[in-house]
Amino acid sequence: MNQRRRPTQSDVAKAARVSQATVSLVLSGSPHPRTRVSDESRQRVLDAAEQLGYAPNALAQGMVRGRSRVMGVFTYEPVFPRDGSNFYHPFLVGMEAAAEQIAVDLLLFTSAPLVGKRRRLVDTGWNRVQIADGCVLIGRLGDADEVATLSEQRYPFVHIGRREGSQQLPIPHVGADYVAATAAVVERLHGLGHRRIAFLGDLGGAVSALDRLNGYRTAIERHGMRPIMLDAAAFSPGETIEVLTTNGATAVLLSTVTISPQELADAATHAGRTVPTDLSIAVLGESEVSPAIDRRWSGFTIPRVEMGEAALRLLDQIVRGDTDLPHEQLLPCATVPGTTVATVS
Repeated sequence: MNQRRRPTQSDVAKAARVSQATVSLVLSGSPHPRTRVSDESRQRVLDAAEQLGYAPNALAQGMVRGRSRVMGVFTYEPVFPRDGSNFYHPFLVGMEAAAEQIAVDLLLFTSAPLVGKRRRLVDTGWNRVQIADGCVLIGRLGDADEVATLSEQRYPFVHIGRREGSQQLPIPHVGADYVAATAAVVERLHGLGHRRIAFLGDLGGAVSALDRLNGYRTAIERHGMRPIMLDAAAFSPGETIEVLTTNGATAVLLSTVTISPQELADAATHAGRTVPTDLSIAVLGESEVSPAIDRRWSGFTIPRVEMGEAALRLLDQIVRGDTDLPHEQLLPCATVPGTTVATVS
């Protein structure tokens, strides 16, 4: 089936009986078109464009003006994972809301192949990324060298999640204040009488993991308690309960994807310890509802929708040339009282 050809500026010029240069001048949005084009010719061009259904090439116009009003989104991990996880979805919800309000379009870069568990931004080709005015980067497994390259090239970008740069090459980012949120959880447990509070998580690597660990250590040291820090990758749920029992821990802060809170609670039950009566469990980052035990996990939630919205707004300001912006924005996490922490019996 033949499709109707998209009308061009040449078609509009022919219908309006003017030159193509006149059509370009009228339709380009020039601030003073009437100084060079008569009102009559200008109206003929507008009428012809409407009758033919002519739509200008927004990308081409944007390149001429220096802005396309298109913002890129690049995720180091799959944004639509097959396991049903929706970790990235709230970020996209926030960016979509901000994009509508500031009148920009979002372009998801997906051409980079997934190698192992991570994509590389460089595999999209730098020129391809520059189709957009700037780019929001998302991912636990980001690449420090790639981010440094973007900074050196002065390409506008914002990372979702705190990233450490340097004074010479700061990394614009929007993150969650994990340090304060984790310290607040420790304070709550201390107020409930807990004096042996353990941290179970990733003890190195990602900045977000280190932020949680720093928040824990800061609060523990403030009260003169001895830290109990366990590497989640080194223990099974059952082994973790054994270590917690040996150390006399009455509460544990969970900050890992290696062991789920339900797996830890099940292991505690198997060992004869009841949650939260014998062992309080606080989850540092996500609050879940477990249908099996009708329980809402205590801890805090990550403001992912708000982070997505703030990241796109910050990127838009950077693209506009606002150089007085702070390169770091940390948003507060929402405390979840939950049902998995209790007073020491």
